[in-house]
Amino acid sequence: VQLQASGGGLVQAGGSLRLSCAASDGTFSSYVMGWFRQTSGKEREFVAAISRDSIITDYADSVKGRFTISRDDAKNTVYLQMNSLKPEDTAVYYCAAGSRWYTPRLQDEYSTWGQGTLVTVSS
Repeated sequence: VQLQASGGGLVQAGGSLRLSCAASDGTFSSYVMGWFRQTSGKEREFVAAISRDSIITDYADSVKGRFTISRDDAKNTVYLQMNSLKPEDTAVYYCAAGSRWYTPRLQDEYSTWGQGTLVTVSS
């Protein structure tokens, strides 16, 4: 599967953005999906993940209550709705696909990555 992330941009603090990540083929529903982010000079960090059946979701403490991950298997797409954005949310956001039944937080648990989309939150 190949992944294509989109939806990044420039937004003021307190605003919202929705990221999308489209998969290239119909095997999408068999993957656990995750979002990670990376800022310059820092390691990529876990943001959120959703299980294959959408029953399990997991969030980093820093985004819990502000971000929502969801998926539409009919559209082969996973979303990240980001509300109440803060300047510290500024990063390149990556989507990733894995084969685990649970929602991993480690990058190594994901086998396929999208190209990243830049989110910039101004103060």
